[in-house]
Amino acid sequence: MTMSVPERKSGSEGKEEESEDESEILEESPCGRWQKRKEQVSQGNVPGVESASLAMDTEEGVEVVWNEVLFSDKKVFKAQEEKIKEMFENLMQVEHPNIVKFHKYWLDMKETQARVIFITEYMSSGSLKQFLKKTKKNHKTMNVKAWKRWCTQILSALSYLHSCDPPIIHGNLTCDTIFIQHNGLIKIGSVWHRLFVNVFPDASVHGKGRQHRDEQRNLHFFAPEYASGKDDYAIDIFSFGICALEMAVLEIQANGDTPVSKEAIAHAGQSLEDPLMREFTQSCLRHEAKLRPTAHDLLFHRVLFEVHSLKLLAAHCLINNQYLLPENCVEEKTKSFDPNAVMAEIRHEDRQGVQLKYSHVSPLELDKFLEDVKNGIYPLMNFASSRLHPVPRALSLSQEQVETVKTPTPEPQETESRKLSLFLKMDDKLHRQLSCDILPTDTSKDLASELVHYAFINEDDSEKVAGFLEDAISRHRVRSLASGGTQ
Repeated sequence: MTMSVPERKSGSEGKEEESEDESEILEESPCGRWQKRKEQVSQGNVPGVESASLAMDTEEGVEVVWNEVLFSDKKVFKAQEEKIKEMFENLMQVEHPNIVKFHKYWLDMKETQARVIFITEYMSSGSLKQFLKKTKKNHKTMNVKAWKRWCTQILSALSYLHSCDPPIIHGNLTCDTIFIQHNGLIKIGSVWHRLFVNVFPDASVHGKGRQHRDEQRNLHFFAPEYASGKDDYAIDIFSFGICALEMAVLEIQANGDTPVSKEAIAHAGQSLEDPLMREFTQSCLRHEAKLRPTAHDLLFHRVLFEVHSLKLLAAHCLINNQYLLPENCVEEKTKSFDPNAVMAEIRHEDRQGVQLKYSHVSPLELDKFLEDVKNGIYPLMNFASSRLHPVPRALSLSQEQVETVKTPTPEPQETESRKLSLFLKMDDKLHRQLSCDILPTDTSKDLASELVHYAFINEDDSEKVAGFLEDAISRHRVRSLASGGTQ
């Protein structure tokens, strides 16, 4: 798609007209929510994607990416239609804070051709490759803490993808397909690359020359067994190893337009001063795929592993259970504290103790920390067990049902539980149904008998019963959470 740029009359006036031209709405989604604009964006090399344009999500008020796959042969499209639908509907179930979000898709059939249009999250701050180039240009070195934080986020996403059932192999993990936001949040893009290669072999692509150059430039990211038919999740581990190495040294030098050589990779690895970082990257780059560690194993590597602070554990607990708390509860709570009151104290017999007052804690810093945890910058992946979680086959659902069904970031598998449900028929017709899980523990059994007993002896006062039940179930959930049970 060509972009027409109007004739510039003066500096500021010309920029305004150019901006207005780019913001012109070219097309709308059938539901009217997504509005395509002229401005083209680059969000990673994805096979089959004809164009990627900036668009507006009118419901959320944010910019997104409008991607198009063009089929010039409608017969080919018809033959692949069910397979395409299944792939896209499964992609809509993939949800992780460190993976670029896949929002929506639809099919557009015309007389001469067919299109698949899909909406993805827009990563406005650019790719990791761009960030590393800017850092090197400013003669700066990589901060080790930042490197560890980035590696943890990338591995968090890979561990999620590889533990799907069936596993999702990225197949195109490079510094161009990893994006970094201004707050330090890392997100993996182009997660659908491997699926697109299999589903869209005949989709027409005008940008093949550019894609070929990108593939040549990024050839060193691909494992020796890539495209051999025998590859598995280990190819992503190899690619991650190259990414981790580039993040540490900022750039692996190549000779002109030729691919990065094995010697250059080896030299970059040996240049790392930290022996743990050196061993970490080398373990990912082993020639034999079966000798490479898994993403889950790498999270336990000595260079990354750390015991999470109580502050981080408490933040995750708060974020994951906000439905139990009123909005702005942290802000309201901090307002009520006496700044000179002692929050914690360490006493020593032989010397002066240490006191921590509420004035030592900044509410603004706490709010920012909670926001970072919510966004996925500090994932709790070190203690997660290696487990499978299914990506549901969504073809059996209607389009309306697919809108409402989401698979959240998987939680650890729980022991078998039963659910207690109580239906309260109210005189004012505002009936209520309350439910909670009944675990094979004394606490849960006590709760069940407590609820039934109270409801029985107060059956004539339905409002009183409803209030008691809601309070009891909330208390039970908090107790379960504190003891590591279900919520």
